[in-house]
Amino acid sequence: MNGEGRSAAKNFIPQALRSPASRLYWWWFNRGRHQLAAALSSDMRRSSRRLAEMKDRHLGQRCFILGNGPSLRRTDLTRLRNETTFGMNRIYLAFGAMGFPASYYVAVNTLVIEQSADDIRNLAMPKFVTWRGRGWLRRDRHTIFLDTDYTGRPTFSPDVRGRVFEGSTVTYVALQLAFHFGFDEVILIGVDHKFERTGPANATVLSEGDDRDHFDPAYFGRGFRWQLPDLEASEEAYRLARDAFTSAGRRVLDATIDGHLTVFPKVEYESLFRGNRA
Repeated sequence: MNGEGRSAAKNFIPQALRSPASRLYWWWFNRGRHQLAAALSSDMRRSSRRLAEMKDRHLGQRCFILGNGPSLRRTDLTRLRNETTFGMNRIYLAFGAMGFPASYYVAVNTLVIEQSADDIRNLAMPKFVTWRGRGWLRRDRHTIFLDTDYTGRPTFSPDVRGRVFEGSTVTYVALQLAFHFGFDEVILIGVDHKFERTGPANATVLSEGDDRDHFDPAYFGRGFRWQLPDLEASEEAYRLARDAFTSAGRRVLDATIDGHLTVFPKVEYESLFRGNRA
């Protein structure tokens, strides 16, 4: 519906009904239409079956979630060759330096998916992608769709076959996947939780040069559209993740070098590879 159409509809709807009608419209636009499409989709049914097969696949093991902050350049990623890893968004730009790909891939931001669809399609590991991004990744046998939602009540989903709250950061989705998989210990690296580019949370901006907020200057390089972070909202989500893991007798550790996130216990990265775990 264009601007004129919305204005005409607004004038037609009685004042008392405008607020409920607006909420209904945006629920349908942001979530309802995607849920309806999912209910009718064989791709979503296949994804649900694969997620069921993956439940508790890594019970009692540990994994690493690779953030995309500048500190990743100072982290010896070759240490992770025999570890299970989750990579997110444009993490594949680091695979050459690592010498191997991440075990799993996660993307829920549609701007990232739209502009990186060809790169994502070429990745061969299991890829967990928001159902909203289905238009760019249909018929990709490695893609497993998630019913992610960035609106509504914040929740932590121990089983990701249902609604998965995005928590203003793809890292939160990766944490829910790690719980679903049964990991006992989850270690964050490269989650700097600090950005040089500032502005209103979630505002869409156009990159005008090299990216200084991620590990590669080409990550969101010149001409790339991206959304500014909402660090406060992501911290609220991280606390939900911390509490869920703790209640289950599991833990999330933060091994980011000089990271600014304070929600999870800190651990020195190299200590994780010295015989006994931290």
